[in-house]
Amino acid sequence: MKLFTDQEYQQLLKNGYEPDKNHAPVVKLVLPGTNCVWLLSEIDPDNQSIAFGLCDLGMGFPELGYVSLDELRSVQVPVLGYAVHRAAFFEPKYPMSVYADAARMCERITEDERLLQQFYIRVQNNK
Repeated sequence: MKLFTDQEYQQLLKNGYEPDKNHAPVVKLVLPGTNCVWLLSEIDPDNQSIAFGLCDLGMGFPELGYVSLDELRSVQVPVLGYAVHRAAFFEPKYPMSVYADAARMCERITEDERLLQQFYIRVQNNK
């Protein structure tokens, strides 16, 4: 299964050359029938099967980290046969740190605009 478009892949790879930058997520991946969500911002240019992002396995403690793209491609919900796929209508508006801070507060990845805006203002004020 293709996890991202060619354009998204190129952006993920480009971001991977600047790993210390606070990139916005490029793609949102979901596993239907579960609460598993991944917001990915970069791919390791030296090992293109590894991505970095905000990972939420639906257990109440989303975290920033690395994930194997090969493993994501192989994940399926047993009975239903659902696989990880990209959320086509996701439009990132903020740096990854904003999504991570909001996710820690909510104990899940959120797209609540008011909450994300509050964390974004905090990031801007700390510059």
